[in-house]
Amino acid sequence: MSRLGSWFRGSTLKSSNDSSPSVSQVDLRAQSIALLQDAIAGADLIMNDDIDGAEEILKKGSSTYHSFASAVCVFMRSILGFEKAIMAEASSRLNECEASAWDEIKKAEKGSGSSSQAERIYPPGTEYQLVLAESYLMSAIIGVLHESLTEGIKSFYKMRKAYVALDAIMQAESASLKKRGLQPTPSKQAPKNAETHHHERMPGAFDDDADLEFLDADESHPGGQTPLQYEGHLANGNAEEAEKKLSDLTLNGGDNVEMAEPAQNSPPKSGLPESDIFADPIDAFVHSGASMCFGVLLLIISLVPPAFSRLLSIIGFRGDRERGIEMLWQSSQFENVNGAVAGLMLLAYYNGLLGFADILPLRGRRREGGLWRFEEARSRGNRKNLTGALEILKNNKSKMKQVDALNSFEMSLDLSYVRDWARARDEYIKCIELNDWSPSLYNYLAGCAELELYRNACLANPRDESRIRIHKKKTEDIFRKVPAAAGKKRFMARPLPFEEFVVRKLKKWEERSATLGLDLVDVIGVSPMQEMVYLWNGLKKMQPAELERAAGDLSWDRLTCSDEVRSKIRAEIDERALHDLCHAAILRNLEKFDEARAKLQEVLKLDKSAFKGPTKDDYIPPSAHYEMAVLAWVEGQTKTPSETKKTVDDCESWLDKVARWESYVLDGRIGMRVQTGMDTLRWYKREHSLSTP
Repeated sequence: MSRLGSWFRGSTLKSSNDSSPSVSQVDLRAQSIALLQDAIAGADLIMNDDIDGAEEILKKGSSTYHSFASAVCVFMRSILGFEKAIMAEASSRLNECEASAWDEIKKAEKGSGSSSQAERIYPPGTEYQLVLAESYLMSAIIGVLHESLTEGIKSFYKMRKAYVALDAIMQAESASLKKRGLQPTPSKQAPKNAETHHHERMPGAFDDDADLEFLDADESHPGGQTPLQYEGHLANGNAEEAEKKLSDLTLNGGDNVEMAEPAQNSPPKSGLPESDIFADPIDAFVHSGASMCFGVLLLIISLVPPAFSRLLSIIGFRGDRERGIEMLWQSSQFENVNGAVAGLMLLAYYNGLLGFADILPLRGRRREGGLWRFEEARSRGNRKNLTGALEILKNNKSKMKQVDALNSFEMSLDLSYVRDWARARDEYIKCIELNDWSPSLYNYLAGCAELELYRNACLANPRDESRIRIHKKKTEDIFRKVPAAAGKKRFMARPLPFEEFVVRKLKKWEERSATLGLDLVDVIGVSPMQEMVYLWNGLKKMQPAELERAAGDLSWDRLTCSDEVRSKIRAEIDERALHDLCHAAILRNLEKFDEARAKLQEVLKLDKSAFKGPTKDDYIPPSAHYEMAVLAWVEGQTKTPSETKKTVDDCESWLDKVARWESYVLDGRIGMRVQTGMDTLRWYKREHSLSTP
């Protein structure tokens, strides 16, 4: 460490490839390691929500590593808050980082002949190739979020370059380790075509609200028995053991996570822990960073809706969910910022899609970090413990307003699920103050919560006109803000799907208000809040009693209009279908499958043309087909093998219809759920010999 410490005696850290002839290759190597470790020490604070502290440390260095870590700081601010000015700053810093990385790559290539590669796993300059690839990837993400279609197209080009660069690093690592007779990372040897796996683990998805319905397979059926939660680097055992392995992950010390046996056709491992193989700090940085980045990339590509997935495959992007998750597990073993980010991504994956697996959050990494507590709250919510989730969220304060915004929105949703309308309304309005991503959506949700308070007041005491008038005015005032705030944010030059959705809803109510000659709030039909609960998949987090109360909110008796007007609203085809869809989803979660199917059949028999129009809820028919697929799946798990095959085929047929549906509002959101289901069925049929391998 004395050699490493000597590099910090100057006031400014120099580039890692000083060309002075008096500096030996050993010294250059030590200098590069020192610069890397200093930059990582600064970047490490990001995981503690202390981006200001990270930037304060990083601005003291001028190396490519410091430039990269500084860019990461601004990038994290930008993607957490979606603020346009910060996105522009992030793009600028990333461009500077790319230029610096290119310079270092050229220097490394020129000096490669004078240094020995005998003990190096990667070719000279690979660490800067990784920096370049990660910079490309971050630039691509920002570009996709940009309002310009041109920037979005450029982003796919950069994403392609990142994809190719990361894959090249993986191949170089694999070749190097093979020469040494080592094979610690079976995922990097996994075939690109998942169909060739003899025994494939359960696929997943990376999406906060993706459905869990297709993950409840009953493992009592014949065939290869595969755990429903990914166990890539966890020893086989019970849930408590798995939780302990996850909770033992630390950033400041502790044992590495034990690796489970790979797929049956994978090469044997070296028997050495990865920390021994990648003992060199730069090798550890490259391995953990490449595994983290490529894992995220493969995972994200695998979750996109079917139509977009086909387009990506044409231009060379192929997702691999199993390989992506395994790479994240590999990266999470390392006690650096790459491992921390990988752990955070795994939490988002498990909490978003595999919440039923009872996986504990990685609090050992950053006990005081708001992002970690946020994930712990989501984990509790996914275990149907909304009270516990809210307890964490209400006390979760961060140094970053972007994290506070995420926390506030999650708390708003959970408060809606437990029907605490007043607090939910206030938290949605607070989101507007913390984040400018979609004020129209926040206002719409706040209005939905206030509407429930208005309806409660009318039902509780019709004579309390003062209280009723207050809630009515608040509801209308909030809803009136929705259209004015919409359209300011765009995604790939298109309106945000949910903004388009809520604006259509307001137009629908305004037209109905004008036709019936009544105030807007008195012509609203099916509870718009329970509709949003369905769209955000909040039903998965509810206990039976909470589901029953949610069903009560769908009652037509809650409408604040006369019986005559109520009958007219109920007569509207898409309004009645919306009621049946939401009610069916609640009944399904209550395991009242026959009743749920009967409700859905009422929707399926309707003509699709009745849902076409500028203010019609066109997402209802495809969603009803999706719900039928879910029913086939969950019911099939309790049947005999022959009966199960039929229900799986039925499920696949329903999903295929949704995947081929014409364009509609929220098709991307429903499409991600469909993609998850289709991937699950492919896995299930292979595991249970229901189709040809």
